[in-house]
Amino acid sequence: MDSAELVKKHNGFDSFNPMQEKAINAGAASSSIVVSSPTASGKTVVAEIAMLDSILNRKKKAVYTGPLRALASEHAHDFKRKYERLGVKIVLSTGDYDSSGANLSAKDAIFTTYEKLGSLITHRAEWLSSIGAIVIDEIHTIGSDRGPTLEMVVTKLRSINPKMQILGLSATIPNSKQLSEWLGAKLVESDYRPVKLREGIYLDGS
Repeated sequence: MDSAELVKKHNGFDSFNPMQEKAINAGAASSSIVVSSPTASGKTVVAEIAMLDSILNRKKKAVYTGPLRALASEHAHDFKRKYERLGVKIVLSTGDYDSSGANLSAKDAIFTTYEKLGSLITHRAEWLSSIGAIVIDEIHTIGSDRGPTLEMVVTKLRSINPKMQILGLSATIPNSKQLSEWLGAKLVESDYRPVKLREGIYLDGS
C-alpha cells in the first residue's frame, strides 16, 4: 500500500508541492529524515505519509509529539477526520502525567506532547517498543529551555527502539545539519513557500 498515494487522495491533492516531493524522494515513508522548511509549507503532510506507512505497511504504532497541547489536538483531529475511515485507531493523550498509558496499547496513532511522552517513558509503557515511526514537530525547540526534556525523550526512545523511524519537522534553522546528524537522519531542506513572504513598512494605507 503506497502511503504517499493514500495521503494525496485523502487530502484531495492532484500532486505534492516541491518540498513534499523532495521529502518523499528522500524516503519519508520509512527513513529517518529532518525536514527544514518555512512555516505553512506542508510539513504535516510528510508526517502523515510516515505515520500511515508505519501503521498500515509495517504494522507498527506511529507517534506524533509536539510542544503544545493545542498543536497535538489540532493534528489528532485532522488525522482522525482523514484516516479513521481506514480503520486506524487514533488517540490524543496530553494529560494525566503519572500514568503508564496502558490504554494506549490498543491504539495505532498516538498524539501527545514532549512532556507527556517523557512521562510515558518514565513509567515504562510497554508499547513504546512497538513504535515504528515518531514525528517530532517543532524539533528546533531542542534549542530552547524545553530542550532538555525533548533531548531526553528522543535519547531514551532511541535506546528502547533503535530501529524506529524519526521524522523531525522544523522551520528553517541554521543548525539543521547538526540536528540531522545527531538523529542519524537525512536532511531535507527547502525554501518553498505557498505564499510569497514580503517585508516592508505599512504607512498611511500603503
